[in-house]
Amino acid sequence: MLKFGVLEVIDYVAQHASALKAHRQSLKNREHNRQFRSRLRGALRSIRTAIDSNDLTGAKSALKQTISLIDRMASKGVIHRNAAGRYKSRLQTRLAAKSKAA
Repeated sequence: MLKFGVLEVIDYVAQHASALKAHRQSLKNREHNRQFRSRLRGALRSIRTAIDSNDLTGAKSALKQTISLIDRMASKGVIHRNAAGRYKSRLQTRLAAKSKAA
């Protein structure tokens, strides 16, 4: 916003102590959830590559750990429970189709 040729910086964070604390908590939670989502994406990526490269024994052992991680993320609210079910279902279907073809 320009006012008399000077750039005015607008800070939308409230000044009350409770609002400042809530803002700090939201930043902390956002970073925490970002790390969890990154970990989940990495696990999904690794199991998909294991399935695609026909490493079925490795994929079956990784599937159990990945499903556990997916359930944990859903219980913490990082991902929606329907998304968790969708991830698990698609992984199991993919693994079953590969093992049937092999």
